[in-house]
Amino acid sequence: MIYPTSFEQKIGFDRLREQVAARCTMRAARTKLQAEGFLTSAREIEKRLAQADEMRLLLDMEHEFPNGEYADIDYIVEKLRVEGTFLDVSECATLRRALADIGGIVSFILNRRDRYPSLYARTRGVEAFADLVQRIDRLIDPFGNVRDNASPELQQIRRMIREREGQAAKRLQAVLAAAKSAGIVEADAQLSVRDGKTVIPVSAGNKRKLNGFIHDESATGRTFYVEPVEVVELNNELKELQYAERREIVRILTQFTEEIRPDAALIADSGDYLADIDVLRAKGGWASENGCVKPIVSTDDRLVLRDARHPLLQQTLKQAGREIIPLNMELDRHKHILVISGPNAGGKSVCLKTVGIVQYMFQCGFPVPTLENSELPVFESIYIDIGDEQSIDNDLSTYSSHLLNMKHLLAGASSRTLALIDEFGSGTEPIIGGAISEAILERLVDRGCYGVITTHYANIKYFASNHEGVANGAMMFDVQQIRPLFRLEMGKPGSSFAVEIARKIGLPEEIIREAGEKAGSDHMNIEKQLREIARDRRYWEQKRDRIRMTDRKVEELEQSYAEQLAKIREERKEILKKAKTEAQNLIAEANRQIENTIRTIREAEAEKEMTRFVRKELDDFRETVEEVDTRANDEKVLREIERIEQRQKRRAERKVQQGQAGVQGQPVPEKAKREVVVGSKVRMEGQDVVGVVQSVKGKKAQVAFGQILTMVDKSRLEVVSNNEYREATRPQTARTVISADISERKLNFRDHIDVRGMRAVEALDAVQDFIDDALMVGVGSVTILHGKGTGALKEEIRRYLRTIPDVERIADEHADRGGAGITLVDFRMD
Repeated sequence: MIYPTSFEQKIGFDRLREQVAARCTMRAARTKLQAEGFLTSAREIEKRLAQADEMRLLLDMEHEFPNGEYADIDYIVEKLRVEGTFLDVSECATLRRALADIGGIVSFILNRRDRYPSLYARTRGVEAFADLVQRIDRLIDPFGNVRDNASPELQQIRRMIREREGQAAKRLQAVLAAAKSAGIVEADAQLSVRDGKTVIPVSAGNKRKLNGFIHDESATGRTFYVEPVEVVELNNELKELQYAERREIVRILTQFTEEIRPDAALIADSGDYLADIDVLRAKGGWASENGCVKPIVSTDDRLVLRDARHPLLQQTLKQAGREIIPLNMELDRHKHILVISGPNAGGKSVCLKTVGIVQYMFQCGFPVPTLENSELPVFESIYIDIGDEQSIDNDLSTYSSHLLNMKHLLAGASSRTLALIDEFGSGTEPIIGGAISEAILERLVDRGCYGVITTHYANIKYFASNHEGVANGAMMFDVQQIRPLFRLEMGKPGSSFAVEIARKIGLPEEIIREAGEKAGSDHMNIEKQLREIARDRRYWEQKRDRIRMTDRKVEELEQSYAEQLAKIREERKEILKKAKTEAQNLIAEANRQIENTIRTIREAEAEKEMTRFVRKELDDFRETVEEVDTRANDEKVLREIERIEQRQKRRAERKVQQGQAGVQGQPVPEKAKREVVVGSKVRMEGQDVVGVVQSVKGKKAQVAFGQILTMVDKSRLEVVSNNEYREATRPQTARTVISADISERKLNFRDHIDVRGMRAVEALDAVQDFIDDALMVGVGSVTILHGKGTGALKEEIRRYLRTIPDVERIADEHADRGGAGITLVDFRMD
């Protein structure tokens, strides 16, 4: 039961239904939509909602669906059911178009059974009449005319009509030409048609000179239209043939109608199906535009609205470029009545209407403007008391109309009733009005009635706070800016904020103060506490929103950094892969160059000029390698090339020397292993560089290689002669680029670095380069000046130093030379 009869107008559903009806293309569909009413069967509601929601999804996702303008065929079916009648050509064409749409829709949905199960259930068993569509196509062409081959008789008649029309046209042209020659008609005169007759225009003065029948005259009376006697007989024959054509068409259509008349009931069912699809299409399209979905049909009497919106208000705000504030609320068997309080124009009535229209749409089978996880129960009756129902005719005042509505509500209220009451108890003296309202509310609570009630009365708020089954709700208010927020907060009563609103509109302060005194301190304190609660709530909500926003930004940054890191790692892999490939290519080219050098030396039998020339080519190649290395900044590749070149070069020279000795018939003597002592000229195994032993300690010797002192195992040293030493230390024009680079670094290297004033990243980069150079030139220790400060930079540098295997000791410098502000680094000397 819905009370009152104007319920749809009060909540705005009548306008909503009109919007949906405007989307229907069939008159039958609009009639069906208007007839759809309030349902109390959960099964029927579920079916209608599922069909409408599936149609919404279909329209959003499918583009092949037959989505044109559907034709009504109910009047055609009614004509079919009357014996002796026949369908005319236009009715046959309309029937064909409707049946073709039905066939397309049925085929489309039956092929998507799993995707749209509810629409499939409605479509299964619907007759598409594909044969009937083909039969109509054989009778009527795409232009809506009966085809010539619809019957042999019709084909013969139309052939004769064309022949007679051709004969008549020839005779008329001959008469017109003769009349022009005789000067009876104008030279530019053309044939015309009057009353279905082809005639010749003749001036009024010559109308008697042309034998024939006058059919018409011009508006001025100066021109008469004459049918020549030469074509009168032919035109009469044409007329008879046209009558025969019409009789044959009627015979054909009558025969066709009689043949399909037995299928009138099935055709009516298919037309009814098409009207249902048109209604569902209108609902689905409207739902898609207004963000409506299929909610959950509650089985435990929970009414849960999540982001509910009043669709008409949403449309209005959207046109104004504003966003609607959605409603969130929850009722169940334990808290089944919500008492909403708050300031005037704060949105209380909108909340009430939103609950009403969402519940009514749900039980009428319309998708609702909420989130899909909203839950709605099925009520057997909905009552609403909103607005002014005073009536002069019925001698009803505003308050009397409210009491009359309460009488009807109490008469039918049950646990399956939803009551929507706006401004509960208003319209009369506050004390007695509040008492009556409280008594009515208590009766509704006892009966388990569900409801949403708005009020300003304090006793109603107190009742809601102290009774099981009733919950308070407040419309939020921005105390600082003195404006409503239109957001419902459940669990606490709201303040009317009358004092704040009075101040905002400029009411004199002394009046506001006197009003507070008259209201009493108790009442003012309660209002003050409610305002403070609202203010604190607003503060923490803003705080929470800022935290959520910050968390969201942090998550976005984290995701961005993760993506950038992954990209950097991928680029690093690509760079390393490319560098490795280039290094391999350089090494391969170096090997080829060295092999060519060895082969050239062998072929030239170690001639000095040729050897110098080949060595110069090798040096040029090394310079090329250095240029590539400078661009790639990859010293490891060059060191590897240098090591391979030196090793293969020494092997090649030893082989050449042995080959030359064999050619001259001289045996190659094997050098005796001589003792390494202080002053010995020595060469490290596998190296060409020579040095002088400075001291010997057990199995190790300190050797000076140029300006560099290093400790080497004696077993790795080979004593050389003075001649070999002079030859090796003699200046040469061809030096390897890498050796020259190392020498230059030795000369320019300083055993200390100052990183004070740098940021941690810059300081670490500088220290890393410094340590690499120190290890390359082979110094024993270095110092790093970083300053004392907070100690953070010192700790970062030492953390890095501890990762280097060649670092033997890390310590503070002596207190006299800087102490903790300088780090002393000692390297292992193998």
